[in-house]
Amino acid sequence: MDRKVPMKAYSNRESSGGSPPLVRKQPTNISWLGTKVVATLGPGSSHPDVLELLLLSGVHVVRINFSHGTLEEHKQVVERVRAISDRYQLAVAIMGDLCGPKIRLGPVENDEAEIESGSTLRIVTEDIIGNATRVSTNQPDVLGDIKVGHRVLVDDGMIRFVVTESNDEGLVCKCEVGGIVRSRKGVNLPDSDLKIDALTDKDRRDLKWAITNDLDYLAISFVRTADDVRQLRDLIRSECVDIHVVSKIETPQAVRDIDNIIEASDAILVARGDLGVEMDIVQVPRVQKEICARCRRYGTPVIIATQMLQTMVTEAIPTRAEVSDVANAIVDGADAVMLSAETAVGKHPVAAVQIMNRIAAEADRYGDHLSRAVPANEFCRGVTAAVAHSIQTVAEHVESVAVAIWTEKGVLARLLSRHRVDQPILALTPSDAIRRRLALYYGVTSATVTKPSETHQCLQKADEVLSREGWAKDGDPIVMGFGPASMEWGDTGSITIHRLGARRP
Repeated sequence: MDRKVPMKAYSNRESSGGSPPLVRKQPTNISWLGTKVVATLGPGSSHPDVLELLLLSGVHVVRINFSHGTLEEHKQVVERVRAISDRYQLAVAIMGDLCGPKIRLGPVENDEAEIESGSTLRIVTEDIIGNATRVSTNQPDVLGDIKVGHRVLVDDGMIRFVVTESNDEGLVCKCEVGGIVRSRKGVNLPDSDLKIDALTDKDRRDLKWAITNDLDYLAISFVRTADDVRQLRDLIRSECVDIHVVSKIETPQAVRDIDNIIEASDAILVARGDLGVEMDIVQVPRVQKEICARCRRYGTPVIIATQMLQTMVTEAIPTRAEVSDVANAIVDGADAVMLSAETAVGKHPVAAVQIMNRIAAEADRYGDHLSRAVPANEFCRGVTAAVAHSIQTVAEHVESVAVAIWTEKGVLARLLSRHRVDQPILALTPSDAIRRRLALYYGVTSATVTKPSETHQCLQKADEVLSREGWAKDGDPIVMGFGPASMEWGDTGSITIHRLGARRP
């Protein structure tokens, strides 16, 4: 079983008045997992001892950033995560994060150059060592797509230019906000429609490595349209594997095509760092909320990321604003919240995970932030979606203490997760790979169990797991769902209501 995050018992709906509860209903004997935690691994967290503490502190998905480190280093991390997970019987997914076509400056003389406001900087197609007047870029072909009047932002927008001239040699830019330009600093072009491949040669090599090392999720960076996502998915399918695709939303173009991107993706990651540079930063909270709402309609998990507990890169505790930010992301409907530098290079990686889980546990207690049932819509139809919707309704009416579901590919678990049911969800699956994938889904805990052929045997198996883990006791009402492998009409699915232990011989 997954590790459990201890939480206080939650009060039921008051009998008088009939108003919704202020906190989530929860039986006293159940420890419940709601929002999941994603942690980026790096020099600050890859040591076996630290990594073990991280996973035991409540990390459900680890992120490997291909922008840093070597494939050999990443391989060691994967082996350690798998070994620790096996030792403690944890379900921990591994997500690789492709670099994507990130535009960066070329090398700069002495690694830095001071650019004053009002001065002119040339960005040239030639491969040169840069200085305060001329610099190169790792993507010279994109310079032709940048027009006069377009903004050029360097180092997460800290240094700002506007293009005053464009020619065959490159761009002439006027500096509006000066600063120190350093080698390899990132460049953002929020006004430019770039004709650039979504996947670089390095991304394709990293994809091959991810397949060889059996990663569970693969994140694609700088998505602009759903076609970018489909390109990666086609490459994965050509290898006859089933790595799920996470689309990172960090460009205005992606926001404009968000519905199509969600439909083409297995999960969404709102990367607020580049998104806050590429578009007006004050719009990011609204965009975050809108994407969370849309993902829930589609039944697609959504991760909120970037600077969530940034203070903890150096300090032992976060700011009040950061705690509120994490909590509000959960209230918005996030399935998972992500730590980046906090665990990759921070001084307090384990404490950051522990505090993130504490914030999530408290935010999950609040029961008014999301309606329970999500109405059927054009995005989630079919037998599996109907079974998920019915489980939510039945579990509420019979006041079950837990929901157990049998799922072959995780579809029922994903669609049930979107309903934010009161009861904890135990997903039983015959596949360790599917169990790891379920680690991202809100409210879902899993176990690898071979599915018996008879229904009464399935009930008995589920009873054994629920009883062993202390989720329920004899006589407690349980709702069990059986999910088909897809959402297509014609598949079979069913719901069973029983009391734990009632069918034992």
